[in-house]
This record gives sequence, C-alpha cells and structure tokens, in this order.
Amino acid sequence: MSKMKAEYIWIDGHQPTAKLRSKTKVIEGSINNLDDIPEWGFDGSSTMQAEGHDSDCLLKPVYYVKDPLRGEDHILVMNEVLQADGSVHESNTRAQLVDIAEKFKDHEPWFGIEQEYTFFVGRSPLGWPEGGYPAPQGPFYCGVGADEVFGREIVEEHMDACLEAGIEISGINAEVMPGQWEFQVGPVGATDAGDQLWLARWLLYRISEEYGVNATLHPKPVKGDWNGAGAHTNFSTKSMRENGGMKVIEAACEALGENHDGHIAIYGAHNEERLTGLHETCSIHEFRYGVSDRGASIRIPMATAKDGHGYLEDRRPSANMDPYQVCAALIKTCCS
Repeated sequence: MSKMKAEYIWIDGHQPTAKLRSKTKVIEGSINNLDDIPEWGFDGSSTMQAEGHDSDCLLKPVYYVKDPLRGEDHILVMNEVLQADGSVHESNTRAQLVDIAEKFKDHEPWFGIEQEYTFFVGRSPLGWPEGGYPAPQGPFYCGVGADEVFGREIVEEHMDACLEAGIEISGINAEVMPGQWEFQVGPVGATDAGDQLWLARWLLYRISEEYGVNATLHPKPVKGDWNGAGAHTNFSTKSMRENGGMKVIEAACEALGENHDGHIAIYGAHNEERLTGLHETCSIHEFRYGVSDRGASIRIPMATAKDGHGYLEDRRPSANMDPYQVCAALIKTCCS
C-alpha cells in the first residue's frame, strides 16, 4: 500500500500572540475526505498548552489541502486543539467561530483578509542597509525594480503555492515600507477565511525558510516614521450586498463603534504601536467610519457608496491577529 505525508498544523498557546506549530505523520493509503485523516496527539507542555505532569493534547483534523511543497498526494492538515478527554482546549479559538458562524449562517457572511507582513534578515528588514535606513517611504508601495522591492521571488513562490493548494488567494502587492508585502485571501466564508489564512501563513514561513529569511507579522516592525502592518478585514452579509445594503452597512458601523474596545482587545497584540492616527490608521482610542477614508477605523469603499450596497473594511486588526477571533467578533457585532 502506498504511503503519503500529512503535515499536521495547529495553533499553540503562546501569549500574547499565538504561533503556528506542525509535524509530519506518514499515513498508509489515500485520503479522500476529512474522516480518513486520523486524530493525533502532541506534548502540550512544549507549546504552552499543558503542564508537564499532564501534557497530552489532541489534534483534531478540521480542514486539509494539497501540500504544494511536497507535491504528489501529500497534504497539509489544519487542526483544532482538544484536551486529552476530547473537550475543547482553551487556546482553541476556531471552535467558538464555528458556533457563531452556525448561529448566524442565514446572514451569509463573507470575508476578505489583507495580510501584511515584513521580511527580515537577522535584525534588519530585507533590503535595508545594515545598521541604516533606506530612502523615505514613497516609491515602495506597488513598486518595481531592484532598488524598490525586495523579496519578490519569495512572494511569487508563495502565491503559486497557495494557488496550487487551493487556497483562495486573490492578490499580492508590495507595501509602503520597503521589505513589506501583502497577500489577500477571500472572499470566503468565516471558517474558510480562518483556516485558509492560517495555512497561507504557514506556507509563507515555510517557503521563507528556504531563502534564510524570516517573515514577521509584528504590527510595528520598525519604530519611527514607517508604516505598520495590519490585516484589514473586508466583511459583508447578504443584506449588505443587496439593494439598500448601504443602510445595513451604516448600522453595522454604528454597532462596531459601540463595541470598539471589545474588538480592539482581540485585534492583535502591540496594536497600539500601529494605530496611532498616522500612517493610514485611526487612533486606537478613537472610532470613526467614512467613505474612502483610509484614516478611519472602518472604510466604506467608494464603489460601495456609489452602488448603494457592497461591503465594509475594518482597518483595525493588526497583522498578527487571529482570524478566527476577528471573524467571530465581526459576525457577532454586526449580525446580532
């Protein structure tokens, strides 16, 4: 019987920002559906998810894609973390999203997430002079040329890998700070948005390994007059996308304003370093929304305002946010 490799991927209990972990299981036979992938276990005491005297945790496969790096029939498997007795682990934010998505499924929420990240080599962003700074921001956003963009070969390889895996990656671009990039996932449903973004992040880290480069999601990787890194989250419901949806979007924005602090609390660690009111952000202490306003907390796209229906863009989530938590919060606030 043939054998294949399954890369089991999960989110650890690291605070304040969870990290990805993975290990490989060799499985006999072929995988045709999720039920064919066995549960597995790991040492939770090494991932901040258990004590050493009672360290077993379970990995429950919940989503899988083709492994674009190993090829053939090999797969990448996203897992929820469970306690040894099968109950939901406290670090498992996906389980909460599944419940909320089911409760509000009639609203048909869609998500498109813009994942910004920064390449580093050692202590310096990729392409920066050692111990110094490049030219001021300006020419780097969507730039072209070896003096303005750095790491394109990694970015292109990552995009191809996501496409081959079946992840709904919808674009890439160089960002405002040199060495900084963005990819977008969506539009997809809530759990798909979370699963696919986490898998796309794993592929980004894994491919960057081959180049000796580190990709960081820190929201303010370089202090000073440089753009931070966010994960702008585009969100809509069925009623927002239909005629008259603008009123629904405005009502959602009002609800988001009333729940601002609760959202900020789960929108990513160190976000206060990024949300200063400068560099295309609204201050973390303020909430406002507006049409085509990239300095607002929530931007309503020009096309949405013109058509009278569409979607909103929550610009507050930081690059290191947990998409399971962000998607759950948006659904709960806007659909309740």
